Amino acid sequence: MIACYTDRLSLFPGERFTLHASSTRPECRLEVARVGRARLVVHRADVAIGDHPAPPNADRDGCGWPPAVTVTIGDDWRSGYYDIVLSDSQGAECHHFVCVKAPRGGSGARAVLALTTNTLHAYNYWGGASAYAHVEDLMARRATLPEAMARAIGRLSSQRPFPPLLLSAPADMPRLVNLEKRGFEERPWAGADPGWSRAHGQSPYDGSAGFLNKWEHHFVRWAETEGLDLDYVTDYDLDADPGAIADYATLVLVGHSEYWSGPQRLAVDRFVEAGGNLACLSGNTAFWKVRWEDEGNTLVCHKWRGFEQDPVSVATPSEGTHLWSHPAFGWPEAATTGLSFLFGGYHRLGLCAARGAGGYTVYRDRHWALEGCDLYYGDVFGDDVPLLGYENDGCDLTVGPDGLPAPEPRLGVPADLEIIAMAPAAFAESPSPYRALIPPERLDVVATVAYGSDSLETQARVLRGHAVMASFQKGAGEVFNAGTTEWAHGLAANDPFVTRITRNVFRRFLGDDWAKVD
Repeated sequence: MIACYTDRLSLFPGERFTLHASSTRPECRLEVARVGRARLVVHRADVAIGDHPAPPNADRDGCGWPPAVTVTIGDDWRSGYYDIVLSDSQGAECHHFVCVKAPRGGSGARAVLALTTNTLHAYNYWGGASAYAHVEDLMARRATLPEAMARAIGRLSSQRPFPPLLLSAPADMPRLVNLEKRGFEERPWAGADPGWSRAHGQSPYDGSAGFLNKWEHHFVRWAETEGLDLDYVTDYDLDADPGAIADYATLVLVGHSEYWSGPQRLAVDRFVEAGGNLACLSGNTAFWKVRWEDEGNTLVCHKWRGFEQDPVSVATPSEGTHLWSHPAFGWPEAATTGLSFLFGGYHRLGLCAARGAGGYTVYRDRHWALEGCDLYYGDVFGDDVPLLGYENDGCDLTVGPDGLPAPEPRLGVPADLEIIAMAPAAFAESPSPYRALIPPERLDVVATVAYGSDSLETQARVLRGHAVMASFQKGAGEVFNAGTTEWAHGLAANDPFVTRITRNVFRRFLGDDWAKVD
């Protein structure tokens, strides 16, 4: 065994992090490298590592391993994602990471990428369980999926390693989308290549978070190629430091920014209302409310059981953890992002829009985001990628007198939301003779939150949603929401429509000189 974690994930230049590690072979090599369009090694060292067991309840309480080495962030380390690789004398290795922020006083960048670290922590099952299930027992076949899901934990330690495929996926790891439409009477499937999954011991949760060779990494490769100057922060920075993004013009979210804390949302809302812009290239954004405790060492995330198992929720419901759209909070996520997964869902996964186009159908072809895109009403784009898959956000809608879709301004969805493009999506699989592939959700709770009733009719209504690409004004700022986790895959595929739309977003949010190509 070789594994490691750091005492913190986010640092300024000049600050130090401590690496905690365990290895059955004591002689190890440490390498730290910034990962973007290229991989730049900034630090190497030989380290002596002790062999430390994984304690009971490490998933909840952390590992408590002794320090192995302390590393100082160099003043010349550019803001970004830094891959920490620890390898032993026989070539076995493990990964961790730190986010290096811009120097205090700023770097000159006008856009900042918030790494979706809350989602990463929620999916982390090292030591046994995550916020979703007891994944180790599931993979060892000691528990069925329902049994494993019943043993999900609501308190997750940040002081432990991450599973390898969750944190450091290889480049050929399958996407969470069916690349082909389901054939006539073909048995549904759900994204992964079964042969690849068996060969690599992939869990059902490994593709849902992480940077390397996933959404954020694809976006950063594109951004650095385009000359977009980016600084980096983590979700926890937005929680702990209300001014972390105040000096930027644009906040960028990419991939799967699913879990948000109250202070984080407040920081983003104030940022946009004061004139900042939000480029949301993410899906299932801000779906779950979480809380940080123990100075960032414990993520509280009880999900569906938030009002049953979280003592804070029982005593003070507004401070608890559950769906952000829950009426106890009075602050549905669509008030920040414009859209919600409650009104969207899955596309090209299992039976959820299994024969969907995989791309958006254009409605407002004169919207600023489509300028110069050669797209017109009824056109479909992104279907070759496919651009839609896994998780997508949407809104309830109607058709206006102009024949164009208009939002139903409810549950936080703004009345001035401009729906640019959309496609069908499903919150869950419809009843069928096939084995269900999407883990079951609490349709009764969702129906009550979304429509005020848990009747069978209302639960059926929840299944019918839309992926939506949209924009709206919020205070003095503006929000563009791509509405899908898969937007960065469109950039990675050099899709001309996705690329031009993304350039238009940054041109509007940063000005005509946003690109600084060498």
